[in-house]
Amino acid sequence: MLEEVERWLNARSWSVSDRPLHQILAAKQRTGQSVSVVLPALNEEETVGDIVAAIRHDLMCQVPLVDEIVVVDSGSTDATSKVATAAGARVVHRDGILPRVPPVPGKGEVLWRSLLVTGGDIVAFVDADLKEFSSDFVTGIVGPLLTDPDVHLVKAMYDRPLGAAAGQGGRVTELMARPLLNMHWPRLAGFVQPLGGEYAARRSLLEQLPFPVGYGVELGMLVDALHLVGLDALAQVDVGVRRHRHQDGQALGRMAAAIYRTAQLRLARGHLIRPSLTQFERGADGFEPRTFSVDTEERPPMLEIAEYARRKVA
Repeated sequence: MLEEVERWLNARSWSVSDRPLHQILAAKQRTGQSVSVVLPALNEEETVGDIVAAIRHDLMCQVPLVDEIVVVDSGSTDATSKVATAAGARVVHRDGILPRVPPVPGKGEVLWRSLLVTGGDIVAFVDADLKEFSSDFVTGIVGPLLTDPDVHLVKAMYDRPLGAAAGQGGRVTELMARPLLNMHWPRLAGFVQPLGGEYAARRSLLEQLPFPVGYGVELGMLVDALHLVGLDALAQVDVGVRRHRHQDGQALGRMAAAIYRTAQLRLARGHLIRPSLTQFERGADGFEPRTFSVDTEERPPMLEIAEYARRKVA
């Protein structure tokens, strides 16, 4: 590991307990910064309500830390929107945001569009499939941004159990993202959960970043933020344990392909000869190929979008 990264780990890796809630609230009042929490959601009726309710109860009703909770629904066919609304979130549908730009499927697409429907100086992203959710996830990633003006982006770090096995989650992280970062962007090798969906950043940073439309958004954001604001402006906070729904191996393969594509673009800004991934499933006549396209599109920095610029002026 680089000496710079070792120093960064000591200086920019914290625990949620390092910043008590009263300290974070005092900093928020002193600086006057507002906080938005965004949950990208697709068919998460089983979990989204509990997450929204916990944030609303702990960080809006009990103490005034979070100013708004926005669930961006990317086309759910279940009761996600109804459950989230009942729990106290403002629900916005992806297709209704910036309608002149046709939406494409993908998590990054939803996060990018969320900048147009939120107002916080600090934006915290939280995945909507978390189980046994604690509001520490939000206070952990928001705290450093409120208390330290030199910090611009904070990732949550945590254990990720896989079934009964401790610490066996994050398979794409260990098999794809971590090797990529260590080999090509070694200054980012200190991040425990580089692909984690729980992180917060200053709007002033997010609006300058391009957003890969799919699963490459987290890796792309880390790499681009490193080049834009530098390693010392990035941080991570230990929030304990993250429990969520796990995907099957083939879904993880498609996720890994999108992440590799995101890295490849940043390494060379080149073009893959064939931006697709073929996988195999056993059928009646043996193994049958299934080919999937790999996310290649990226949305431009939000500052380049006229509607966003007009909103800022207004």
